[in-house]
Amino acid sequence: MNKAISIFVADDHPMLLKGLVVELKEYNYEVVGTAVNGARALEQIIALHPTIALLDMEMPMLTGLEVIKKYKEKYTHTKFIMLTSHKEKGFIHQAKLLNIMGYILKDEPFQEVHNCIQSVGRGTPYFSSVFNDVLDNEISPELQKIKLLSPSERTIVRLVAQGKASKEIGELLSISSRTVEKHRSNIKGKLNLASEQDALFVWAKEFIVLLSNL
Repeated sequence: MNKAISIFVADDHPMLLKGLVVELKEYNYEVVGTAVNGARALEQIIALHPTIALLDMEMPMLTGLEVIKKYKEKYTHTKFIMLTSHKEKGFIHQAKLLNIMGYILKDEPFQEVHNCIQSVGRGTPYFSSVFNDVLDNEISPELQKIKLLSPSERTIVRLVAQGKASKEIGELLSISSRTVEKHRSNIKGKLNLASEQDALFVWAKEFIVLLSNL
């Protein structure tokens, strides 16, 4: 049955890549190709159109997410699974936005990879429990708060994330620094942030990816 699922694998660590291919073949999967950088992975996935592409998140030339985005601009055949060490909210949110079919952490047993492949092969998404926990308990609540912000408030948060002070923001937006401070206070209230001076900056740096995709 596993032979019916063709798999392409990309990881920039040759030893990990080789070990993963060995494991896949032991489970009787057909591995149709491999790559150690994102550009080569994209080229081969377009040429081969495997059932599933198993990608590392961070690779030279193109990241795993960039490979998926570029492939999906023209093609729909291949389903994507991220096999990564990243548990950060930004990566998980971007993966969710791309509608990937699977997200598995590298420190999980290969059985989880196998379970994910089988599920995705049937057309059913499969995500690590960490992925779902971060999405449900850390990302979704913040997204709901962000939706309370006005367009001008979101602009201010983006500028705060860049490290700009209220005076600089005021000059860029042609408003007074006092008005910026009032906006910052209102933003903190909507985001339920502490009153400390750098609270908004800390939040903005952590969640700027969420903000950028709204």
